[in-house]
Amino acid sequence: MLAGRVPPSTWLVGALSLLGSCGAIAFFAAGGSAKPKPSGAPRSSAASRAVPSAKPRARCAAEMALVAGTCVDRYEAHLLEADASGALVPHPPHELPEKKRYVAACSAGVKPQAFISQVAAAAACQNAGKRLCSLTEWYRACTGAQKTTYPYGARYEKGRCNVGKPHLLSILHGASANSWSYRDFNDPKLAQTDGFLALTGEYDGCQTTEGVMDMVGNLHEWVADRVDGSLRSKLPVPAVVQRRIGKHPGNGIFMGGFFSTMSQHGDGCQYVTAAHDPGYHDYSTGFRCCQDAAE
Repeated sequence: MLAGRVPPSTWLVGALSLLGSCGAIAFFAAGGSAKPKPSGAPRSSAASRAVPSAKPRARCAAEMALVAGTCVDRYEAHLLEADASGALVPHPPHELPEKKRYVAACSAGVKPQAFISQVAAAAACQNAGKRLCSLTEWYRACTGAQKTTYPYGARYEKGRCNVGKPHLLSILHGASANSWSYRDFNDPKLAQTDGFLALTGEYDGCQTTEGVMDMVGNLHEWVADRVDGSLRSKLPVPAVVQRRIGKHPGNGIFMGGFFSTMSQHGDGCQYVTAAHDPGYHDYSTGFRCCQDAAE
């Protein structure tokens, strides 16, 4: 059974808005004309006839938060795909995306998409009219205006975000890392086992002041950047990652850690992984999208 199915209303990536107008019609008595206004009656002013000003246009879509001029998805993304009739339906988040067209979607209370590569994540965002967040945009959204280490503040607080769970891969496929295969890393059970991958927004304490959820833990999140010498200028890079930068130029980057990590590659928003190529995917890799805010 598919976990975290979203209602059909959230499957739509666009909607057609029909605007109508109506006019007032004045009727006069048969054979007569409108009575003249008494000379003492106040004349209507231009101000009284003015059309009320329209509500300011929202700078971001409802599912996105405005963060320093960029719209950022409030939740980790899930995927939509076309069924036989062409309607968009949820792709099972525990299944590896195949070579077909997917659309990124963002909503609360669903399982986010795991097993996705940087390449596939970027395409899904583009198909939704968005883009994969840059590392700088992602880091700003996670740390907030106050530039805190964690989405909720400066110090780690147990239970706020979905981190530090037992290592599920070891539980299901043995404790010896030397025995794990790439197929093991992409076992659907790793995203289906209760108590590990959470629904989007389930950890409501893992929220930034601007309303972005789950940026630390749950799933690693791909960003648009590739590994190069500029990485050190974009965020504090832990020594364990700095040693690998020169060895892995061109690799993809994912941020934030997932449900079994703590601070192996950095604390909170500084958690960065740069060891995998852009086509890599496993049970821990997810994403969210960004978009330029409307003027």
